[in-house]
Amino acid sequence: MHIQRYSSAAMKMMNFHPNFLAHQTPKNPLVTNKACDVFINHRGIDTKRTIATLLYDHLSRLNLQPFLDNKNMKPGDKLFDNIDNAIKNCKVGITVFSPNYCKSYFCLHELALIMESKKKVIPIFCDIKPSQLALVNNGTVPDKDLERFKLAIEEAKNTVGLTFDSLKGNWSDVVTSASEIVIESLIEMKSEEI
Repeated sequence: MHIQRYSSAAMKMMNFHPNFLAHQTPKNPLVTNKACDVFINHRGIDTKRTIATLLYDHLSRLNLQPFLDNKNMKPGDKLFDNIDNAIKNCKVGITVFSPNYCKSYFCLHELALIMESKKKVIPIFCDIKPSQLALVNNGTVPDKDLERFKLAIEEAKNTVGLTFDSLKGNWSDVVTSASEIVIESLIEMKSEEI
């Protein structure tokens, strides 16, 4: 017999939204035109097979609708169209900062769009300190994007987040903490709408 234990935040969400953890038919993860609850921004080479996928799976089990590029997109999808649409329609953004994050045009584009869209951002500093975040411009970042990216990085540095050392920390703990923050944020947003 499997006994499911839920965090206090998950219990609050279940009380707030009765169908939150109701058994439903599986959702098609390839549908990207619907609004998602959480957009997971990350650098694939650093975090896709660890924290990003663990977060996606954990949030999905809570019947939230997270967006993770390799889970929600299929061959033939327009990369920027789908990602930009998911960001614009999400409720919360989780940004997983990692050592190679700021070297990626795509990561910085997503971060800038999340910040410009005034979404609530939950930073996770994975194997990097906020003070270490800096724009890496090897000449490939178009001039029109330089200022956007710098502003987004500065805003992220000044946002309270979770810190995680992958050599010492417990993956389950950081995923659970991030998920609880997402749930609390969604509850706050929902109560503000009422």
